[in-house]
Amino acid sequence: MLFTKTSLEGSFLIQAERIEDNRGYFSTTFAVPDFEAHGLSTRVLQTSTSFNKTQGTVRGMHLQLAPYAETKLVRCIVGAILDVLVDLRPGSATFGKWEGFELSAQNMNMLYIPEGFAHGYQTLTDNAEVAYMLGQVYSPAHARGLRHDEPAVGIKWPLEVTVISKRDAELPGLEELTKELATSLSRV
Repeated sequence: MLFTKTSLEGSFLIQAERIEDNRGYFSTTFAVPDFEAHGLSTRVLQTSTSFNKTQGTVRGMHLQLAPYAETKLVRCIVGAILDVLVDLRPGSATFGKWEGFELSAQNMNMLYIPEGFAHGYQTLTDNAEVAYMLGQVYSPAHARGLRHDEPAVGIKWPLEVTVISKRDAELPGLEELTKELATSLSRV
């Protein structure tokens, strides 16, 4: 695997290397020693998959509060997505900044997202399937999110948003979420 730091500290674009022969290919997508060598969490408490029928679907921008804050390793296993992360770590030099990466079954890229980041994606194809490895279990009481179209962040989705859940469409903006994050950190 090839690990490339993104512009948002602590996150990595990870490229799986293919070993090909006449049968097809073999690829390692997770190895504890490789992740530890880059200072990344290797804790996996949950794996999840999402299937998205329609191109242009947006899921996100999601995160969880402590003590259920998550690291995520995200990979698109069917179709293609633009995977987006937003730095929401108080005091971070890149707070409120976003970055996006195309993940697809063809390119086999993965995105490592540390705690303190909101995460979401837009499907670039119909029938896109996304696999997640999570460092924490899902806790509805700790689930939070950021509007996908928050002007202060300015995510540039490549396609018109054709499908989004009511819950995701009603997520708060950056200012409101920042106040809640500051309040939750003061209780930790």
